[in-house]
Amino acid sequence: MPSIKIPEKQLMELRAFVTLLKSQPSLLQQPELQFLKEYIESLGGKIPASEIPKTEIPKSCPAHESHKASKPAEDEEPELVESDVELDQTGVIEPDNEPPQEMGNPDQEMSEADEEKFSELRQQATSAFAEGDYQKAADCFTEVIKLNPQSALMFAKRANCYIHLNKPNACIRDCDRAIEINPDCAPAHKFRGRAHRLLGNWEEAVKDLRLACKIDYDDQANEWLKEVTPNAKKLEEHRRKYERLREEKLLREKQARLRRAQEEHQKAREASEARSSSAGANPFAGMGGMGGMGGMGGMGGMPDISSLLNDPEVLAAFQDPEVAQAFQDVSANPQNYAKYENNPKIKSVINKMAAQFGGGMGMGGGMGGGFPGGFPGGFPGADFGSGGAASNSGQADDLD
Repeated sequence: MPSIKIPEKQLMELRAFVTLLKSQPSLLQQPELQFLKEYIESLGGKIPASEIPKTEIPKSCPAHESHKASKPAEDEEPELVESDVELDQTGVIEPDNEPPQEMGNPDQEMSEADEEKFSELRQQATSAFAEGDYQKAADCFTEVIKLNPQSALMFAKRANCYIHLNKPNACIRDCDRAIEINPDCAPAHKFRGRAHRLLGNWEEAVKDLRLACKIDYDDQANEWLKEVTPNAKKLEEHRRKYERLREEKLLREKQARLRRAQEEHQKAREASEARSSSAGANPFAGMGGMGGMGGMGGMGGMPDISSLLNDPEVLAAFQDPEVAQAFQDVSANPQNYAKYENNPKIKSVINKMAAQFGGGMGMGGGMGGGFPGGFPGGFPGADFGSGGAASNSGQADDLD
């Protein structure tokens, strides 16, 4: 197979490009050079991975693992479990579960013809209650209620019968109806409070008995109120305590969410800064906007490698070991450019390469983004004190 002669100019470009790759192997990670990366790997070559920014903690680092492991323990909020309250349950009875008693027609009004019968039945109920026959009294009051279902007092009196029959639920139903008819019916609040006490509903009992005494003070209602107050007070304090604890728990959870959001924001900001720093160390990354160039606005996008290496004088300069060494030195540490400030040969190469990005640039403000070879911070003047970019002819003379 006949050999193919490669033009000398292309060989010079290739040598210069390889010099760049030697100083900055991570350049091969650029998407534009994916084809070259794949070719090298197909020959058995190994492409070095991109370096981890110094600000990032490797996942294998023990500090990272301990920090990660400690986060759930720090943010985890223990489940709030309410403790039991010790109450005096003396006198509490089992609830009655009988079918609801007759309540009469709520839309019915007593006629004049029924008034005499109403009075007779009410008297019978009162007598039976006085004799201690509470079931008979309740039955008589039921007939009274059928005649006049609009009397709150009759419902309250039958409720009192159910108290004595140990039927607190039936009592509560009658009291509810009486209070529906007349919210200020003190006996209804009194007997409903007593029924709640029998069921162990201490807070409901206190509420009803307090209101009964407020509407129409009664010695018996007051005694019942004193009886239920200790248990009710314990429950009220217990409830307030856990309401406060729940509010504090919600506040801590909110603060934890806010803290995590702030940490995520900080991580994202640090990652962005790390990427910017990494891009500055890459000879072709970070060229988005070469800020600070006197006489020239921001320069967008990555430079064309072919145009960068198309100048024979630049290519020839890269064959000089001194220039190549200086280039690698400054790539490793941009601050080292000061060592070559008084070296005309290296200075002229820098100016010549700067001209590839746009002629006639007085680079007094420094190149932002990144210079080929990885000058992340930007030169404070690529002309090394010349006050502005030299003309193309002047640069050519320097190279000579």
